[in-house]
Amino acid sequence: MKTVEIYTSPLCGFCHAAKRLLTQKGASFSEVDVLKNPDRKPEMIQRANGGRTVPQIFIGGTHVGGCDDLYALDRAGKLDSLLAA
Repeated sequence: MKTVEIYTSPLCGFCHAAKRLLTQKGASFSEVDVLKNPDRKPEMIQRANGGRTVPQIFIGGTHVGGCDDLYALDRAGKLDSLLAA
């Protein structure tokens, strides 16, 4: 599987939903909590082309977007192939 990175906040329901879907898919991910690590938020904004909300999800270095985008990929049948190595 490709490397998955997700910027999150513990107070964010969409973050929990995105992590739940990734876990259901068997994808391991590295998580950056921008509440605990506020110095990483500018990095997230730059990588996400200005995206300031969490979650911001990257699969294999490709910016997927947020939770709704992740679920849309799954509904379209494209998430599994994107996660595959």
